[in-house]
Amino acid sequence: MTDEICIKRCIELANKACGKTYPNPLVGSVIVHNGKIIGEGYHKMAGEPHAEINAINSVKNPELLKDSTIYVSLEPCSHFGKTPPCANKIIEIGFKKVVIGTLDSHDKVNGKGKKLIENAGIEVISGILDEECKELNKRFFTFHQKKRPFIVLKWAESGDGFMDKNFKPFQIGNPLTKQFVHQLRSEEHAILVGTNTALHDNPSLTTREIVGRNPVRILIDFDLKIPRDFNIYNDQAETLVFNSLKESDEGKFKFIKINRENFLENLMKKLHEQQIQSVLVEGGRYTLQQFINSEIWDEAIIIKDENLYLGNGTHAPDFPAKSYKTEIFRNNIVKFYKNY
Repeated sequence: MTDEICIKRCIELANKACGKTYPNPLVGSVIVHNGKIIGEGYHKMAGEPHAEINAINSVKNPELLKDSTIYVSLEPCSHFGKTPPCANKIIEIGFKKVVIGTLDSHDKVNGKGKKLIENAGIEVISGILDEECKELNKRFFTFHQKKRPFIVLKWAESGDGFMDKNFKPFQIGNPLTKQFVHQLRSEEHAILVGTNTALHDNPSLTTREIVGRNPVRILIDFDLKIPRDFNIYNDQAETLVFNSLKESDEGKFKFIKINRENFLENLMKKLHEQQIQSVLVEGGRYTLQQFINSEIWDEAIIIKDENLYLGNGTHAPDFPAKSYKTEIFRNNIVKFYKNY
């Protein structure tokens, strides 16, 4: 059983908690004894045991641990948070070997976990499926390295490039893509819309089509035009309202003042302060185009019905990027883009 196979299994395990571990990263762990997997675990939720601890606790015969290799997709932590450092537990048990997918760039870890384990006389190998492990935690790494959330743009458009019909809401996506979008929402930390989208569509921005967590809602509403009886103000999710009028904390609703000048730059700083790691931007053309023009985006997803012609309405954003992947959802084509 190769190191690559075991790290790949760590990634598979970690992905089971996608969208559930904020602000922590996704991590999976596997324990191997004499070429056989004897333990597995992953980090399920912030505040709960980390992947390594869950893997250790899953081993039926603990006496085998000291002669085993522990694999982990991300460098074991070396600091005290809500849970003790995993590096210390690995040293306490005395594993024969530790294999790490990628190092943790977070300033509290950043090689310290690996060094701690090595200094205890345990063999450590790192950089196994390094790129795949970094991709697993693209949100976490972007947040800590770029000091802003990972930004995903998403919109639907007709074959002739309109987002609505005669400037009124029109359902372009089919039931399959609707479920797909709700799955996306559950995986990203937050979801963002502007005033116009909130007024015209009255969205809830929840994951009602699937079983999954509701993202934090972000509303850009400078003049606080959205009535408090609109869906975005229901109690189903925490909501951040960026505006130019007031700063207040009202339970699930936090009103945050922001300047219109250099708006996106200010917004990224404010969201970083609020510990928001990723944002799905589901706004209208104006909001989306601002992100595109400023080059503040990491991924984009465009849902298109090429046989649907609406003739008139809001034009889809101008978006010159080339897709790297296309998927078919019945009559909808979904194109995926990367900017990293």
